[in-house]
Amino acid sequence: MPNYDLFNGDADGICSLIQLRLAQPRKASLVTGVKRDIKLLNSLKAQAGDNITVLDVSMDKNQTGLHAALNAGVNVFYADHHQSGEIPDHPALEAHINTAANTCTGLIIDYYLKGQYREWAIVAAYGDNINQVADEYATHAELTDEQRSQLRTLGVAMNYNGYGASEEDLFYPPAELYKLAAPYQSPFDFIKERADVYKTLTEGYATDLEKGLNIMPVRSSDNAAMIMLPNEQWARRISGVLGNELANQYPDRAHAILSEREEQIDGPDSKKEKTYLVSIRAAKNNLVGADTIAVKFGGGGRKGAAGIDRLLETEIDTLWAEFS
Repeated sequence: MPNYDLFNGDADGICSLIQLRLAQPRKASLVTGVKRDIKLLNSLKAQAGDNITVLDVSMDKNQTGLHAALNAGVNVFYADHHQSGEIPDHPALEAHINTAANTCTGLIIDYYLKGQYREWAIVAAYGDNINQVADEYATHAELTDEQRSQLRTLGVAMNYNGYGASEEDLFYPPAELYKLAAPYQSPFDFIKERADVYKTLTEGYATDLEKGLNIMPVRSSDNAAMIMLPNEQWARRISGVLGNELANQYPDRAHAILSEREEQIDGPDSKKEKTYLVSIRAAKNNLVGADTIAVKFGGGGRKGAAGIDRLLETEIDTLWAEFS
């Protein structure tokens, strides 16, 4: 029977699947996309006896596809740390859900596998910007400062690669990046053997981040800031990890990163409309509320980090009022 591996296109999703398939190898069709492509299960037409693994995408956003799969006789393994909604009580569903602010799917899989490929879990944690937890795991793994720095750099760079309006914005489509990294039991081997990939990602991140940090907030207060990025490739790539970096630099301040884009509106008066992709980061010292705000504007995420796929220009004032 066919197997499907569905995973988020960021560091957490990729590293989760790497761990799982190193421990439980099997051939599967890969279903993924840019980080914001999260309704992956809703578009999959599986049949009785098929096996689906879902990693690092919100169960709440995939309830329709999940129920359809289970009702069709599909076996589903689901691990995630985002909003879940109601978790179906079904014998064909194995769910590993933990929505705590200090975890990620990579760590959930690490726990499931009893630490079998912990270094990849640490990469996932650094990629999701839960650095304190990643540091604790690195300490327990007896990693040197240099090794810890390498895993953090890789995690941030892999996470950065997942952002964009489409895969054309990315250096590597997430499925390709997974295939490049999946053969390596240790991320240190991947860094060494695929130095070309590591260099492309880390240099791209450094260049784009420098541009992003030079953009001043359009609105700010003691506890919040709003940054607007232009409708350019580099800006779409840096939108999420810029929020992480700002959260690290200003741990008592929440951040909203708005990425401008133009949408073609068809109809009698065909025109282009300015809208925004939004990345929300709660204050590092108070990891709550990001998902609550995002949901009000049709988005989703987790307590510390969330996103909105389509914000109208007329909604910016409302978002700021909620945000600040």
